[in-house]
Amino acid sequence: MTPRSILQGYRVLDCSIAMAGPFAAQRLGDLGADVIKVEPVGGEWQRHMPAGGATGKRINASFISLNRNKRSLAIDLKATEGKALLADLVKNSDVFLQNYRPGVAERLGVDYKTLAAINPKLVYVSISGYGEDGPYKNRPGQDLLLQAMSGAMMSAGRDGDPPMPAGQYLVDAVTASTAFEGVLAALLHRERTGEGQLVQVNMLDAIVALQMQEFSVHTVGGKPQQRSQEPHAHVYIRAPYGVFASSDGYLALAFPPLGKLAAIIDAPLLATMNDQTDTFTRRDEIFAITRDRLKTQTNAHWLTAFDAQDIWAAPVLGYADVLADPQIAHNGTFVEYEHPTEGRVKTPGFPIRFSKTPSRVERGAPITGQHSRELLRELGLSDAQITELIERKVIGEQTL
Repeated sequence: MTPRSILQGYRVLDCSIAMAGPFAAQRLGDLGADVIKVEPVGGEWQRHMPAGGATGKRINASFISLNRNKRSLAIDLKATEGKALLADLVKNSDVFLQNYRPGVAERLGVDYKTLAAINPKLVYVSISGYGEDGPYKNRPGQDLLLQAMSGAMMSAGRDGDPPMPAGQYLVDAVTASTAFEGVLAALLHRERTGEGQLVQVNMLDAIVALQMQEFSVHTVGGKPQQRSQEPHAHVYIRAPYGVFASSDGYLALAFPPLGKLAAIIDAPLLATMNDQTDTFTRRDEIFAITRDRLKTQTNAHWLTAFDAQDIWAAPVLGYADVLADPQIAHNGTFVEYEHPTEGRVKTPGFPIRFSKTPSRVERGAPITGQHSRELLRELGLSDAQITELIERKVIGEQTL
């Protein structure tokens, strides 16, 4: 019988915080895994640090966005009973995911060596900022800092201007995707061999690997990472390439043939230039000519003209525009569901479509310890035992 979702029957223990780990675990949950969010009795860090000040009713928006399809077990892992209960869960789990600071997993007794002794088939995923060891191992693994240290900020913008970070948590997101891929690959290996293993992912390597082409142009092609005087969108792509103002908005324009561009925007000088050489050596001049001409007409005018000549261009949209976009609606990019405390929730869904085993939203993000009692019953504890643990704050529980 085909399972309703691809990972149905797999159990994931998510001991991670913030974005990268929880996002990776959520994707596993979207594919049907039973994801147990193991968090402190007082709740995971992200519950208390709402992005953008969006605090919500009982759960803030940033936590909701990263923790659907999970059950919450609020537990004190420093307590002897807490360690024992987690060990019982590990015995029947497939994946353990954590992004603790260096040394914390060992102090809590949840390091790979300890848990693999309990369950040799366990896929253990450890996410770090810079690696498990080395000179940077104790540095904070924060998204903006990793963007700064990855070289990415120096591949766009104007020479002499401050480097410009991405407008999203780029490193967290690519690290989450990398960890998600690592889990799936390790589970495939286990299906073939019966072996679990340690999977290590770090944010620095993930964001560097994302720049595969750029670094290869530098290392193999010997081209320096040199920004221009104009705000070019990428140091290794020919002009014009960037965002330009029209008379009523902004549009992105991607390396059009100069002859076609010259005719459309009435800039005959561009027609005299070579697409393969001048677009690099005269980049600033081309950018400036294009910028000055595009200011004279509306977005709609230019986009219609560019589309007719098969020139790559697009409007620059804000979030409200994206939500109203017809292709977004057609794709079903966002999922909507009723949350028991927050009401109607709309967030980006799982981005891969499967014809036979689709992703699903079975539950929204849990409140702290919402499923503690349920999960401990599954371990065989009686209601009296569970209540006693809750009263001693070894276990946390909140109810709807």
